[in-house]
Parts: sequence; structure tokens; C-alpha cells
Amino acid sequence: MCLGIPGQIVAITDAQRKLASVDVGGVKREINIACVLAERPIEACIGDWVLVHVGFAMSRINAEEAAKTLKLLIELGEAQQEFMAMRQSGRA
Repeated sequence: MCLGIPGQIVAITDAQRKLASVDVGGVKREINIACVLAERPIEACIGDWVLVHVGFAMSRINAEEAAKTLKLLIELGEAQQEFMAMRQSGRA
């Protein structure tokens, strides 16, 4: 199973190599955005929300979908922490 994590393109770091700085949950990463460029200039991507997987922006999404996905990922992470705590205490 592949998991794409929403991130927002905040800057173009290397236009020739199609690299951009993407904010993923408050952490900035350099990501390849070649898959989401289509026929528009690379600078037009600043501000776009994308799904990031293993260093690549795989698709563009809207801000509402990004917010929903981030919320769900946070909830899943919190649930996972609770499951681990229950296992460690012998209650699961």
C-alpha cells in the first residue's frame, strides 16, 4: 500500500531539475514536482497542494482535501499510539 501525504509547494528550488520546497506538516522537504507540472510554468505551482510519496509529488489536490487527509492521518497516528500503549500494558 502506498501512502501519499499532503504538502504545499512553497518555493521552486531548482526549475531545471523540477525540484520544489514542499511544506509537509510543518517540515520542508525538497520534492520532485515533474509529475504535476502538465502544461503550465513551474512557478505557477507555488501554493499548490500535492500528494507526496517517496520524494515525488504524485498529484495535485485542493486545499480542502489536503486538510481532511492531514486530519485523518493525525487521528490514525493517535489511534496507533493508543494501540501500542495497550499492547505494552497487556490489555490488548
